Amino acid sequence: MKFFYGWRMVGAACGIQFLLAAFLTQALGLYIAVLSDEMGWSKTTLSGAAALQSVEAAIIGPVLGWVMDRFGPQKMIRVGMVMFSAGLLLLSQVNSVTTFYLSAILMAIGASLGGYFPLSVALVQWFEKFRARALSIMSLGLAMGGLVVPLMAWSMQHWGWRATAAGSGVLVLLTGLPMASIIRRRPEDHGDHVDGIDPAMHAAAAQREGHKAAPAQVEFTVAQALRTRAFWMLAIGHGLALLVVSAVNVHAITHMKEGLGYSVATASWVILIMTFGQLAGVLMGASMGDWFEKRKVAALCMLAHGTGMLCLTYATHMAMLVAFGVFHGIAWGLRGPFMQAIRADYFGRNAIGLILGLSAAIIAMGQIAGPMIAGVMADLTGNYEMGFSLLALLAALGSLSFMLATKPLLPDTKA
Repeated sequence: MKFFYGWRMVGAACGIQFLLAAFLTQALGLYIAVLSDEMGWSKTTLSGAAALQSVEAAIIGPVLGWVMDRFGPQKMIRVGMVMFSAGLLLLSQVNSVTTFYLSAILMAIGASLGGYFPLSVALVQWFEKFRARALSIMSLGLAMGGLVVPLMAWSMQHWGWRATAAGSGVLVLLTGLPMASIIRRRPEDHGDHVDGIDPAMHAAAAQREGHKAAPAQVEFTVAQALRTRAFWMLAIGHGLALLVVSAVNVHAITHMKEGLGYSVATASWVILIMTFGQLAGVLMGASMGDWFEKRKVAALCMLAHGTGMLCLTYATHMAMLVAFGVFHGIAWGLRGPFMQAIRADYFGRNAIGLILGLSAAIIAMGQIAGPMIAGVMADLTGNYEMGFSLLALLAALGSLSFMLATKPLLPDTKA
C-alpha cells in the first residue's frame, strides 16, 4: 500500500511548529523576563511587542487567506522561515525599544507566513476523515517546543540571551527551510486524493458491502460562512481562549518570579509541566478527536483554561502551579487543533484559507488584549492578580460561545 504523502507533510508541519514554539511562543516569556531586568523596560512596553505581533496577524490574515486559496501555502511558508530567522538574529542585537519592536515584527511576520495558519490550511486540503488527527499531530510540535524552555533558560544563563537568540536564528534557517520544502498545495495537483482514498473506489466498495456512500462535503463560500452564527461564535470563543494563552506566554514567568518569588529556572520547570499537559491534550485529540463533537470538547477546555489561570494567579504552594500546568496545558493541547478542524468540517475546503484568515483577524483581538490587559494592570496595581483574574473569567465565559457554535445548515446556493 502506498504511503500517503499527507502524513509526510504532517511531520514537516510538526517540525516547523516545534521551531516556532521553542524559539518564539514559549521562549518569549524568558526574553521578556530577562529584558525587564537588564533594560528596565516596563511590562506595558514589553507587552506591546507581543501585541504588535497580533496586530500584524490581524492585518495580513485575510490577505494570506486569499493568497493561499489561489496559489497555495508552500512558497509562503519558505519565506516565513527566512523572515523568522532574520527576526531572531536582529533580536540578538537589540539595544533599544525600537530594535526590540522591529525584531518582534520580523518574527511575527515570519510566524504568520510560515506558521500555524498556513500549515493548517495545507493539511486541511489533504485530510478530511483524519483531519483532527492530522492537525493534532502537527500541534505536537507546538507542545514539544515547551520542552525546550528549561534548555533556553540554561542557555541564557550560561551563554547570554543574545547568543541564545542568534543561535536560534541559525537553527531555524538550517532546519526550517528543508521542512518547508515538503509542504504542497492540494493532493489533486499531485495525482493524489484527500486522505489518500480514491472516492470512486471508496464508493464502489461501500456499494458492494451494502453501505451508503459518505455524503459529499458541503462547500460554503466566504459570504455564506460569514452569514452563519457558527463563524462568529467560533471566532469569539477562539479569541477568548487566546486571551489567556497569549497572556500566559508573555507574563507567567514574570508573575512567578516577581509575584510568587520563584527563580526564572524554577518558573521554566512549571512551564515544562504545562508543556507535558499540552502534549497529553494533543495526544488525546489525535486519538479521539474525530469521535466526539469538537465544539463541546472546546467548551470544556475553556472552563479548564479559566481554572488553570486562577491556580496560577493565587498559587500559595507549588501544587497549585502544577495544577495550573495540568489544567491549562491539557486544555490548550486538546482545544487548539480543533479550532481549524471545526471550521473545515463546517465550511469545506474551497474557501477555507480566506475563512480562516478572516477568523484570524477577529481572534487576534484576543491575542492583543490578553498580554496588554495583564501588563497594564500589573503596572497600575503592582501585581498580576486583578488582570489574571479578569482573563480567567473571560476564558470561562468563552465556553458559552462554543456551545452556541452549532453546525450551520446547508448554505443558500444563490448566495
